[in-house]
Amino acid sequence: MDLTRRHWSLSAIFLSAALATLLISPPSSAAATENLAFQVRSKFAGKREKDLGALKAHDAHRHARLLSAIDLPLGGDSQPESTGLYFAKIGLGTPSRDYHVQVDTGSDILWVNCAGCISCPRKSDLVDLTPYDSGASSTAKSVSCDDSFCSYFNQISECHSGSTCKYIIQYGDQSSTSGHLVRDVMHLNLVTGNRQTGSTNGTIIFGCGSKQSGQLGESVSAVDGIMGFGQSNSSFISQLASQGKVKRTFAHCLDNKNGGGIFAIGEVVSPKVKTTPMLSKSAHYSVSLNSIEVGNSVLQLSSGAFDSGDDKGVIVDSGTTLVYLPTAVYNPLINEILASHPELNLHKVQDAFTCFRYTDNLDRFPPVTFQFDKSASLTVTPRDYLFQIQGDTWCLGWQTGGLQTKDGGELSILGDMALSNKLVVYDIENQVIGWTNHNCSGGIQVKDEQSGAVYTVGAHNLSWSSSLAVSKFLTIVSLLVLFLSNIAL
Repeated sequence: MDLTRRHWSLSAIFLSAALATLLISPPSSAAATENLAFQVRSKFAGKREKDLGALKAHDAHRHARLLSAIDLPLGGDSQPESTGLYFAKIGLGTPSRDYHVQVDTGSDILWVNCAGCISCPRKSDLVDLTPYDSGASSTAKSVSCDDSFCSYFNQISECHSGSTCKYIIQYGDQSSTSGHLVRDVMHLNLVTGNRQTGSTNGTIIFGCGSKQSGQLGESVSAVDGIMGFGQSNSSFISQLASQGKVKRTFAHCLDNKNGGGIFAIGEVVSPKVKTTPMLSKSAHYSVSLNSIEVGNSVLQLSSGAFDSGDDKGVIVDSGTTLVYLPTAVYNPLINEILASHPELNLHKVQDAFTCFRYTDNLDRFPPVTFQFDKSASLTVTPRDYLFQIQGDTWCLGWQTGGLQTKDGGELSILGDMALSNKLVVYDIENQVIGWTNHNCSGGIQVKDEQSGAVYTVGAHNLSWSSSLAVSKFLTIVSLLVLFLSNIAL
C-alpha cells in the first residue's frame, strides 16, 4: 500500500504512519527482560499552528512511511494547534553522542543522517542536527552483504559477498533515504524500580543515510533520522526480540490534558485492557470495526465501508494526530454529530477542516463510540475530537479523502484524537490490540519477567535546552519507554 503525503499544508502534520516499499519478514517471538526509557518530545510542542494545512500535511507525510511499529516514548498532545510529530533523543556510538530521531510506529528501520552526506539537512528550527560518524565510534562496524540481516532488504538486487550492505527506502510521496547499514551500540535508560532508571546499552543495526530526497531533505523541521517501531525483523523491537531481550509487546498512554505520557515495552499488569484481534493480513496495526455510534444512534453504513483494498479494517496509529475515515463513513458521521446543532454556521479552513464559532459547553456535542470484534469499544469525547484554533472558533478533527492505497481504496486511521487519555496495548506476540480509559499522568504498572517484580512507570514532561528550539517551544514533553527482558543487553 502506498500512502500519499503530498499535502505539506495541513495534511502532513498528523498522519503518523507512512508506508515505505521496504519488504521484511516477521521475527520470531521472544521473552523480555529489561526495562528501558527514552526521552522524546513533540516536533510541534507549544506551537499555535495557524496554517492548519501544516497539521494535515504532517499526517500525510507520516502516512507515506507507514510500515509497522516498535517502541519509544512519545510526547506532546493530540491538539492540532500545539503538537503532532514526535521525536526522541537517543545515544549512539562509543563515546555516545545524542541524536534526535522521529518516532514512527508506521515504519521499521532506524536510520540517521551520516557524516559526509551531501543531500542531508544542514540545520533545523527544531534541534541541533548531529550527523553520525562511524569513524568516530570505536564500536561501529559495517554490515556486509554476507550478514543475514542484509537479506531483509530484498530490494537491493546486487549485493556481493564482502561488500557493504546498502539500503534504500522509497516512501509514498516519492521521498527516499538510502545509504549503508551499520552495527553499533545504542545507549538506553534502564528502568530499575518504581519511577527509577539506570543506564544500559545494546547493539543494533541501523541505516547510515548518505542521500535523502523530497521532504526528508528539507531542513525547516528536520531531525537526525527516523526510528521505526514495526513488526518486521529490521525494527528496533524486533532486533531485540530476536536476541531474546524483549517481548514484542508495547503500550502507550497519551496525555492531551497535561502533555506527555508513557510508552512502554513489556507486560502491562495494571490497568487491564479489553482486546480485539489484529487483522493478520495487514502490514499495519489494523483491527476490524463493526459499527459506529454517535450518542445513542448507530450509523447506518454500507457493508465493506472500511475495506481499503489490501488494507481492510481500521489502522490504530499513535503517530497520526487526526482520525481519517472513508467518505462513505465520514459524511454520515459528521451529519449525525452536527444534527443537534442546526444553528451553527459551518465554514471550511484550509479546504480540509469543518469549523464553526461556538461559545457553549462542548459536552453538548455527542460522544462517538467505535465497536470492534470481541466486544471491544473505544469512545471519543467531543473534548477529544474538537479543537480550538483561535478565540471561539472550533474545528472537527475528523478527516476524509486524500489518503488512498495504490488500488484506490480509502484508508481508515484512528490517530491520537481517538487514542488520547487511554492506555493502548499492542501485543504483537498474541496478535491483539487493547485499550482502556486511563489517567496518563498517573503511571502504569509493568512486570519484570526475571524477578516477577511489578514496577510503576510514570509519565514525564521533559525540558531540553537547545539553542535552536528554546525560542520555538512553550511546552516540551517526554514519554517513558520501558523494556522488560531476562538477558542483559
